[in-house]
Amino acid sequence: MTTPLMSLVWSDHVTGRQGFLVVDRLVRGVSSGGLRMRAGCTLDEVTGLARGMTMKEALHYNPEGRYVPLGGAKGGIDCDPRDPDAYGLLVRYLRAMRPYIETLWTTGEDLGLTQELVDRAAADAGLVSSVQAVYPLLDDEAAARRRLSDAFAVDVDGIGLDELVGGCGVAESALTALDRASVPYAGTRVAVQGLGTMGGATARFLTRAGLTVVAVADIKGTIANPRGLDVEALLAARDAYGTVDRGVLRPRDRELPGDAWLSVDAEVLVPAAVSYAIDAASQERITARWIVEAANMPVLPEAEELLAAREVTVLPDVVVNSGTNAWWWWTLFGDIGADADQAFAYTRRSMRALVDLMLARAETDGTTPRAAAHAIAADRLPLIAARFGWYR
Repeated sequence: MTTPLMSLVWSDHVTGRQGFLVVDRLVRGVSSGGLRMRAGCTLDEVTGLARGMTMKEALHYNPEGRYVPLGGAKGGIDCDPRDPDAYGLLVRYLRAMRPYIETLWTTGEDLGLTQELVDRAAADAGLVSSVQAVYPLLDDEAAARRRLSDAFAVDVDGIGLDELVGGCGVAESALTALDRASVPYAGTRVAVQGLGTMGGATARFLTRAGLTVVAVADIKGTIANPRGLDVEALLAARDAYGTVDRGVLRPRDRELPGDAWLSVDAEVLVPAAVSYAIDAASQERITARWIVEAANMPVLPEAEELLAAREVTVLPDVVVNSGTNAWWWWTLFGDIGADADQAFAYTRRSMRALVDLMLARAETDGTTPRAAAHAIAADRLPLIAARFGWYR
């Protein structure tokens, strides 16, 4: 892995907790990457995520599009988001990072944080916006900001468009893999770890495509039903952290241990919660044919090697969960408007093309999809640098 352009460790003067900012690369002087909050977050974790953001941006490079990919970055705070001190800590972190957010780092929600919370904390920290660094690159800042604000106000069946587009991209990635393998959607079973923003939206789109979600896991454990769960009922019964009220479960729904989602009978596993969820030991329990990485870095490298040897295909996070980030920029730069149907159509078309390209490259090169995605990004990064330079 290359050395990042900038790496910061911040210590909170009130709690002593640490926060991190890593800027892997700048394009036109700006980088993009969310801010996560979780107990145990480390600089190494944030560094890996920032590098992943560089690749996600590069993978969506379209020379004909209005959106020009930015550089990659990531922020992290070592704190449980449920901690009573978490919000004050978030505000102080953003205040400390204000010079970077104002000039070179655009950020937003990630694990443990919602965009609404980030926006509120950013305002309390004296920031105009968490993405204000990109404003100088826009042709018409006022129109672009209005378009993005309107897009965030769009609601589809009780869930905000901003929450849904990422899951749309994850689902389309899975569906593309099924199509390439000529596997029908009906009868294909799915297990999802995490029913937050990404996992919940993914479960909805896969269910509506005709797949059967047979297990979901949250912090309280796994809910399973081999005949299929009522996904919409579970989504409606979530709290702000994606935890399901067990009072809505039906008689045939079973409550199992938290890690039971790994070994349920399913063709598709969607880890959509924490990083490092699947290691060399736990991968032995997996019988699924595909693992679709909705979370960032959920499968450890040694586990992925063992899974590949067992012909289990891992669709990597750098492609699969890149739809949310791309949607922000497609909307802000004006490739799409504040319209759900347009957003879903653009996301599906873009993600399907990218997953198709990745899987075809993997077959041609005889490598894993992750290696193929890295190769595609490596091909595109010099093109972006040649056009825009390394830092400006």
